[in-house]
Amino acid sequence: MALSTLVAWLLIAVFAGLSLVHVYWLVGGRAGLLAAIPEVDGTPVFQPSTLSTFVVAIGLALCAVVIAATAGILRLPLSHTVLSWLTRALAVVLLVRAIGDFRLVGFFKRIHHSRFAHLDTVVYSPLCLALAIGSAIVGFAAEA
Repeated sequence: MALSTLVAWLLIAVFAGLSLVHVYWLVGGRAGLLAAIPEVDGTPVFQPSTLSTFVVAIGLALCAVVIAATAGILRLPLSHTVLSWLTRALAVVLLVRAIGDFRLVGFFKRIHHSRFAHLDTVVYSPLCLALAIGSAIVGFAAEA
C-alpha cells in the first residue's frame, strides 16, 4: 500500500469521526460542545445553530469523500485533476485554520486563557496542521 493511500485512509477516518461528533451534537449530545467554541472572558463567542452544526457535519463528511475519491478509494463523477485540486485547496484551508485569525483560534491567537484556547493549542490547531499536510500528500500524490 502506497504511503499516500495510508494517509488517505487516516484522513478519511478523522474527517468521518469529526463529522460524527457534529452529528452527535446535532441530535442533542452535549459532551465536549462547550470546549469546541471559542470564548472571551468565559462567554462563548457564538452559539452554533442546528443548521450550522448540520452544515459542518456534512462538510466534514464531504472532505472524507473527496479524499477517498482523490486517492482512488471511491469513484466520483469528477476528473482526477479536479479531485486533486479540491484536495490541495482543502490542504490550504486547513493550513489557514491552523495559523488562525490572530485573535481567537490558531497557533497565533492572542486569547490564551480559556478551555477552548488550551485545546486549540494542544489539539485543534495541531490536528488542522496534520490534516493539511495529509491532504497535501494525497492531493499531490494523485498527480503521479
